[in-house]
Amino acid sequence: MDHVSPPKPMSEDLTAPFWEGANQGRLLIQRCQQCGRYIHLPRPVCSNCLSFDLSFEQVSGRATLYSYTITYRAFHPYYVDKVPYVLASVDLIEQPKLRFLTRLVDIAEADLKIGMDLVVDFQELEPGFAVPLFKSNHSHPAAGAS
Repeated sequence: MDHVSPPKPMSEDLTAPFWEGANQGRLLIQRCQQCGRYIHLPRPVCSNCLSFDLSFEQVSGRATLYSYTITYRAFHPYYVDKVPYVLASVDLIEQPKLRFLTRLVDIAEADLKIGMDLVVDFQELEPGFAVPLFKSNHSHPAAGAS
């Protein structure tokens, strides 16, 4: 079978810092420099205080599982040999309801539990293109967990 490249986001100024960070193994999330609110997906203005003073900051990469679904059909030819996989919405610990859509890796379906602790894990899909995925975090419980 011929090599199939993964789908890639369109290159744009607003999201370029996020993807550059991913390629460096860093999870960068946009943050308002006026009110301190994290913003994801990136946008040109803060949805909280309407400031345009936004920049990207590295976050811990720790999260909890908010929701998930098991995907059995590939949405793109690159994923045909990767199904089934878990698509998830996770809450980054830096701020309540700071949701991030991602894929979960290295977790058995039977072990998936809403609220479970997760940590970012970058996967290079091809040279120069890495994506942030999440996996179980047994060694570092999320903030506030007991």
